[in-house]
Amino acid sequence: MANALPLVALLVVIAGCAALASATTYTVGDSQGWTTGVDYTSWASGKNFAVGDKLAFRYVTKAHTVTEVSSKSAYDACSANGEVSDDDSGSTTVSLTTPGTHYYICNIPGHCASGMKFAITVSATPSGGGASAAAPRVPAAAAAMASVVAAAAIKLALL
Repeated sequence: MANALPLVALLVVIAGCAALASATTYTVGDSQGWTTGVDYTSWASGKNFAVGDKLAFRYVTKAHTVTEVSSKSAYDACSANGEVSDDDSGSTTVSLTTPGTHYYICNIPGHCASGMKFAITVSATPSGGGASAAAPRVPAAAAAMASVVAAAAIKLALL
């Protein structure tokens, strides 16, 4: 039974690494970033967002905001009333922690109305295939690390 403890620890490590490896970080707007003149509805279409994924917004500090609004009506009206979060730091990372529809706008006057907004649907479970070449899986090294850790732990458990 004493040899079972390292095996249990190994399984916990592997499960943690697998969870990391399945999450995706999407750079909003890809190489264009978060700015005016980008079709964010097209950018978001075809992507499979899931709880655990992250949205990375890159933009000029104070020139834009990343504002999550709580309703479709606020989104449609480009209104920050009832905002969930708001940031203008230039580098905003949003962790997708709840399933459902999430709405993002830029709260600088005129930006949202000119198209600087998008809505996404976040699923409760990882899709496993949401990343594309334009949105690479950031933690791919975590999967490789899990393999190395698993091999080492199995060798130790066999000793």
